Amino acid sequence: MSGNGDGTVTSPSEATLPRVEVLPEQPKYVCTLSAELIAKAREELQEKPEWRLRDVQALRDMVCKDYPNLGTCLDDTFLLRFLRARKFDYDRALQLLVNYHCCRRSWPEVFTNLRPSAIKPVLESGFVTVLPHLDSEGRHVVCIRPGNWTPSNYPITENIRAIYLTLEKLIQSEGTQVNGIVILADYKGVSLSKASHFGPFIAKKVIGILQDGFPIRIKAVNIINEPRIFKGIFAIIKPFLKEKIANRFFLHGSDVSSLHHNLPPRILPEEYGGTAGSLDISAWNDLLLASESDFLYDAAHLAPSSDPSPDAPLMSAEVDEKQCDDSLRSLKTQLYYCY
Repeated sequence: MSGNGDGTVTSPSEATLPRVEVLPEQPKYVCTLSAELIAKAREELQEKPEWRLRDVQALRDMVCKDYPNLGTCLDDTFLLRFLRARKFDYDRALQLLVNYHCCRRSWPEVFTNLRPSAIKPVLESGFVTVLPHLDSEGRHVVCIRPGNWTPSNYPITENIRAIYLTLEKLIQSEGTQVNGIVILADYKGVSLSKASHFGPFIAKKVIGILQDGFPIRIKAVNIINEPRIFKGIFAIIKPFLKEKIANRFFLHGSDVSSLHHNLPPRILPEEYGGTAGSLDISAWNDLLLASESDFLYDAAHLAPSSDPSPDAPLMSAEVDEKQCDDSLRSLKTQLYYCY
């Protein structure tokens, strides 16, 4: 896929997508949203309960007509994720669905054998977890701690796999589909050696997936305990961010009171000045590892193609290569002066 100037991604030709057998039709959708969330979805996502299944069928018809070889799940609950993520705009939801599959097929290091048991060492390290309490807007808080990663133990792509599986599990909830999520990234302990593993190539792919290849609404990214080198890391990230997403980044430094303006202390662990007890990763790890069967469909039917499209959508728009090089040089310069 190639990016256009307006931020859209050009769809691949049918020939680039391998034929994969679609699973038998699943039971009809039954709404699990509360009355409050139904009202919120109507207001924010243009979701009308009386038209919901009609909209899902419209997207299904578009997939069957335009991408008969996409090899996607076509049940109501799966397609509804993409409609909600794009506020029930059929064309944008279809593009997101195609991007979702092409992203998976273009990065085999991440998406081959993608199941919780395969990333158990990452989970046990505490690199990524989900806090047990929702924020005041009903959103899950995904806590990412890069400082817990030991590069000699496994490559950075294993961390990305763990984050992706976490998001896949969260998006199964209709409440998450409507409310979105919040990210809390703690950069305490991120050293020069760790930062050097995260360059423009990885940044472009990860952000491309999160912005244009996954049906989730990221409502805020709170960064805490960021070292001086984070300015260099953010310089690499920023060229790939849409303005709307870039404006949702909040840098708090070591000031937990600043963090509390965005996330209330009652949901935060003691490590971040909260009152919810010590950070415990075991509950989320157990939940994710017990969900192995949820990912059997992905393993059997959405495995990366052996010959993925070279134009798979890894970002929302083309970014000047010189911009990437400048960002990398900026990071190297800052790292030099920080150490």
